[in-house]
Amino acid sequence: MKVISERELAEAIRGAGGPLRVRGGGTRDIGRPVAGEVLEVGISGIELYEPEALTLVVRAGTALAEIEAVLAGEGQRLAFEPMDHRVLLGTDGVPTIGGAVAANVSGPRRIQAGAARDFALGARFVDGAGRIVKNGGRVMKNVTGYDLVKLMAGSWGTLGVLSEVSLKVQAMPQTEATLVARGKDAAAGIAALAAALGSPWDITGAAHLDPGLAGEMSETRLRIEGLAGSVDYRLGALGREIGAGWEVLRDEASAALWRQVRDVAPFAAAPVVWRVSVKPSDGPGISRALGDAGLDHAALYDWGGGLIWIAPDAAQDDGGAAAIRARVAAHGGHATLVKAPGDLRARVEVFQPQSGALAAISKGLKQRFDPRDILNPGLMG
Repeated sequence: MKVISERELAEAIRGAGGPLRVRGGGTRDIGRPVAGEVLEVGISGIELYEPEALTLVVRAGTALAEIEAVLAGEGQRLAFEPMDHRVLLGTDGVPTIGGAVAANVSGPRRIQAGAARDFALGARFVDGAGRIVKNGGRVMKNVTGYDLVKLMAGSWGTLGVLSEVSLKVQAMPQTEATLVARGKDAAAGIAALAAALGSPWDITGAAHLDPGLAGEMSETRLRIEGLAGSVDYRLGALGREIGAGWEVLRDEASAALWRQVRDVAPFAAAPVVWRVSVKPSDGPGISRALGDAGLDHAALYDWGGGLIWIAPDAAQDDGGAAAIRARVAAHGGHATLVKAPGDLRARVEVFQPQSGALAAISKGLKQRFDPRDILNPGLMG
């Protein structure tokens, strides 16, 4: 069933006789397969946009492309640089703002600007009992009790279905440039990213791609954005700190590099892809350990090495789950199976298994907001 208003959404959930598979734009088929009636959320439209206040209130089913076009008309953008999952997953549909917030989708700029949840000022949603809930507002402020806006970001539609979100937006920079070095191994590449991120030059993108992902040689990339004069000055200063051998790409050539990283485009043809979060300096060692354990793979490092996209050998029966989880757990990180056939996602833990205390909190939240367990049941494990 498709709903096009918040009232219809509340009635549909309240009257549901069984599980509901919540669907927005249909671009993020991630998580364990959900058996249930499809609830398609088509609540769209921009409610309020105040460019001078850097605030936007928009219905959850509004296409990201529409939002980005409106913002660009005022020289503004979504700072959290949301990924277009269609590139990696091969899905159809249209990415929506509700899906981006529900999955806390955050791109390369997260290292400098923050995640999607950091720009969510308020939200309206319908919980599993069919109740309309409102939290937050159009300005940043302290909250008491649950910070429901932050809670909904990353809940994947398991606690409630977003109908509206309020967001803080950002001015678009005048220009951007990317420094690119080729041929560094992962350890040297991540060390260069760490040195740049530790500098005062306000890096907004820091990634390393294994050989074969962007050409025969590896690529280490650093992005700087801002006013033209400032970008040129910072490029020169950063180049003196990290040494020679870096090529400079500007404007659209630079932007194309970061769309590739943002959308994990090098793994578009890979059948299985993991998203791993670890301490940046641990990434190269984890990759080596996986290779030593016999798991052939390619890796794309984003967020200065703190986010690793791993495409393992497809011959692994479990998609590399046992090897990846063991090595990641040893370093206190977590791993999510983002891309895999449905039968594999049904057999292995897709999201990072939670500890006893955290699992108890999650269970309590699920009981509080979805007491009938009808919203995407089982999707997150």
